[in-house]
Amino acid sequence: MKIDLTDTTAGKVNKALVQGRRAIGTPAVGMVLTLVIVTDEENAYDALKAAEEASHEHPSRTLVVIKRVSRSPRDRTASRLDADVRVGADAGSGETVLLRLHGEVADHADSVVLPLLLPDAPVVVWWPVNAPLDPAKDPLGALAQRRVTDTYSSEQPVRELSARADTYTPGDTDLSWTRITPWRSMLAAALDQVVCEVKAVEVEGEEFNPSCELLAMWLADRLDVPVRRSLSSGPGLTAVRMATSHGAIALDRADGSLATLSIDGQPDRAVALKRRETAELIAEELRRLDPDDTYASALRFGVDRLNASTAPEAAAPEAPAPRAQASGDLAAQGGAAAEEPAKGEPATRPAAAPDAAAEAPTTEAASQERPPLTKRAKAT
Repeated sequence: MKIDLTDTTAGKVNKALVQGRRAIGTPAVGMVLTLVIVTDEENAYDALKAAEEASHEHPSRTLVVIKRVSRSPRDRTASRLDADVRVGADAGSGETVLLRLHGEVADHADSVVLPLLLPDAPVVVWWPVNAPLDPAKDPLGALAQRRVTDTYSSEQPVRELSARADTYTPGDTDLSWTRITPWRSMLAAALDQVVCEVKAVEVEGEEFNPSCELLAMWLADRLDVPVRRSLSSGPGLTAVRMATSHGAIALDRADGSLATLSIDGQPDRAVALKRRETAELIAEELRRLDPDDTYASALRFGVDRLNASTAPEAAAPEAPAPRAQASGDLAAQGGAAAEEPAKGEPATRPAAAPDAAAEAPTTEAASQERPPLTKRAKAT
């Protein structure tokens, strides 16, 4: 059921939601959270489609905030709110309201959204594009327990990572980070199968792809060994290779779907490592609303430190390596997360030494729970 409202108010939108629920015979509110999507007209369709698919796992009230650009000075001083209310089959497994803000009201979107939030339910704000530099201080971001951005959508993703590190607030997260959860889980599981010392790591992927940078920073932060960034033609993240005292360990995915896990002394194994759609990424982020401490630690390691490492230190596998015991060295946050969208990644860059890490799930199910990583003391 759809209800169109022109030049309306938040109060009338609420009444339309109640009217719609009664018309389809579901007067009770069964949503578990409010998802606020802040986007433009160009990207609204794709974002809403992803949110509706995710709502099958997380029934929610979805508020799509679209700020319309006023062309003339007269229009910019006028204020108008248009709403498209959808309930039932037209709104996935929840309720959807498209809010188009014209004129001055576009600068006060929080005053429109606030009366429409579900009472006593968590609030998640997602910026598919054009996220603010400090999401927690944005008027809409201040209403949320969880703030989701995507550095891949920015024009300079690597620089955006630095800005995210400077303004990080517990509750912030990034879909570029969500895309690499299966890689983290698989690498942790691989190191859990052998007892060895990790000496050096190489992360290979496209240029200008922030997920590759985040994976390199995570390894640097967790392992305290040299990490080298190299380029490939993609798609997305293509390989991680580790030099260890046990031999080489590699996770290679050339086609964006099927990867090969190679461990010295063991037969090669094919593992599913497909690139997921945005709907799957959002569904994963909505499974946990607590702060992601592992993301914060990797982000704060700093892309600048990663890029500033000297080549001699990071390139040679024989370089002095920490006495980190590989079995249980990495702890992965689970969740099958596909690779990043097709673009590229920064040029070959060595990375600074990381820290010892924690245990990872060895099964697919454990991978989806994304247990937090904890650093371990170095083995003697």
